[in-house]
Amino acid sequence: QVQLVESGGGLVQTGGSLRLSCATSSRTWSRYVGWFRQAPGQERHFVAAINWGGDSRYYGDSAKGRFTISRDNAKNTVYLQMDSLESEDTAVYYCAAQIYNDGSLYAARSYDYWGQGTQITVSS
Repeated sequence: QVQLVESGGGLVQTGGSLRLSCATSSRTWSRYVGWFRQAPGQERHFVAAINWGGDSRYYGDSAKGRFTISRDNAKNTVYLQMDSLESEDTAVYYCAAQIYNDGSLYAARSYDYWGQGTQITVSS
């Protein structure tokens, strides 16, 4: 069983920055780790993903130019640096690991394990 733990969420003003961390308890590292977010009453949406080597990164439209995903395999941790935050970024952010699945990185159903989520609230 792989456990993922997100941290770094909180309240930030419009235009501010936050860095989320996703730590895993397992040495069986994932092929890809992704970040998704879910606002109240909405579906879970893709934010970003990164491969094992860290040299392939993928971003959703809402994240391009503002968010940066990275990973430190020595620490079994993936990060999401979020800059120029807007009120529309308010949501619960989840990290997820794709270990066995081989589906689209942009689809939540393609991920095998999920963290519990961390709340991001952007106030104007």
